[in-house]
Amino acid sequence: MTVPTAFLPLRLRAFLCSPAGGACALLLASVLGFGLANSPWAGAYGAVVHWPLSVSILGAQGPDTLGAWVSDGLMALFFLTIILEIRHEISDGHLSSRCKVALPLIGAVGGMVVPALIYAVVTRGAAEAARGWAIPIATDAAFTLPIIVLLGARVAPAARVWLMALAVFDDLLGIGVIAVFYGSAPCWPALGGACMVLAGLVAARRCGVVNAGVYGLGGVLLWGLCVRAGVQPTLAGVAIGACLPAALARPGLNAVVTWGVLPLFGFLNVGVSLAGAHMGMLLAPVPLGVMLGLVVGKPVGVFGASILAARLGVASLPEATSRHMLFGLSLLCGIGFTISLFIASLAFTDPALVGAAKLGIFAGSLIAALSGWVWLRFRGRP
Repeated sequence: MTVPTAFLPLRLRAFLCSPAGGACALLLASVLGFGLANSPWAGAYGAVVHWPLSVSILGAQGPDTLGAWVSDGLMALFFLTIILEIRHEISDGHLSSRCKVALPLIGAVGGMVVPALIYAVVTRGAAEAARGWAIPIATDAAFTLPIIVLLGARVAPAARVWLMALAVFDDLLGIGVIAVFYGSAPCWPALGGACMVLAGLVAARRCGVVNAGVYGLGGVLLWGLCVRAGVQPTLAGVAIGACLPAALARPGLNAVVTWGVLPLFGFLNVGVSLAGAHMGMLLAPVPLGVMLGLVVGKPVGVFGASILAARLGVASLPEATSRHMLFGLSLLCGIGFTISLFIASLAFTDPALVGAAKLGIFAGSLIAALSGWVWLRFRGRP
């Protein structure tokens, strides 16, 4: 599947077929969602986001709204494409050595520890607020990708791969935090079944099976078992991306994700209503802790851990990547929508605290996106 551009002018055709075209689609859809959520049509927009689509999956309640189906279902395809790209870079690219793979993993760990500590310091003495310590630990790959794509040659290819790998590690670590600190007891039979399906897919790949139907059916079953087990279902996309034979990696999937999944995700997830909000609310412990965790903690943790790892010789910086560029990319790591919003909904039962956390997530992510873009646009030289 490709974008149908045969009858369009040459320049427009080239733009739509370029990565920048997809990035603009995501950003425009996100702006549209935010605009509608803060307009007289906010009620209609909310009805679309929360449009009921309740389905029982293997005896468990699956995603029950349109927004949840996109976030927990279709976004598995996004992670699948990212894992395929990272696999390519590991086998013959910018992540082809242990030192290069170690850098995004170490950066992801640093980018989790420092924001959590900052949040804990800001909210100390408030027991209920302290439960949200994990809210600012996540980086949203779906929103960092279009920004670095729009920056073009100002971001080295190896640096782009590093950021995507870091975001994936970050999400995996974030899901682990959810499972350990915020999750309920998993359904062990379903979890065991998911492991068996995954083992079967690994065996199929090693035996040279290249039938797309086998991996498609296995992926759907694995996703359903993750839902039944109480595990974040987008992990199924990560697992299938790791198992899928290279011969089945088709460009059409990238087109579906770029022009369908990501714009829809942006439209349904960025619609945070600011009704009744004012700047003074950001000084409350929860939104301030979240905002500082994203804006200060993420870049300090990611950049600091990465530079320290490089100096100690346990990792190497990406090719053609200066410290200026690395710091700008570390600023972008403060964009934390999906996992952060999910953790906020799990951490707090008080709707006021959930709303405060969402305000901090939105403000912090916006500041991180703008500061990262400005830094890389004017300072992030190779």
